[in-house]
Amino acid sequence: MMLSMADDAPPQAADAIALDTLQRDVLIPQIQAFLDATADADARAVYQALKSAVEAMSIPPELQMRLGAIVEVALSSGRVRKLFGPGAELALQALFVKTPRGREVAASIAELNQALGELNGQTVEHVTATHRGPGAYSLTIKTDKCQIVIRFEQAGVSVESLEVDLAG
Repeated sequence: MMLSMADDAPPQAADAIALDTLQRDVLIPQIQAFLDATADADARAVYQALKSAVEAMSIPPELQMRLGAIVEVALSSGRVRKLFGPGAELALQALFVKTPRGREVAASIAELNQALGELNGQTVEHVTATHRGPGAYSLTIKTDKCQIVIRFEQAGVSVESLEVDLAG
């Protein structure tokens, strides 16, 4: 996802995340579903604190990991789009990149793009995709100078291996 406005820049870890009204309105029922589903008092306290922060439209750093997990579940399940539409989905995607988990994913994509940039100007000989397990896939790109294997999984993307042809 590309961010174009300076106000949409991911916050630093010590900053509170500000929500807009659409994000608040979509998140409250998601958090309530977690509250309704758990009997554990400690978990309920955290979800209640998160719900209060969402209602106040400001998420402090100590609740951002939990917020990111709820946003990730809501987005990956398709629930938000189905219940609230594509605008709500986009609003939560913009919010996700501001969470610690979202920043981790963005960093892994930036690292991958840097590695892929090294392939510029090389001749691609073949490209293959492989299923590595539930929710895990790899993409192998073989060029005239190297072979790179990129792994895609729930945790993010990474360069699994890189082989360079020193003779070429």
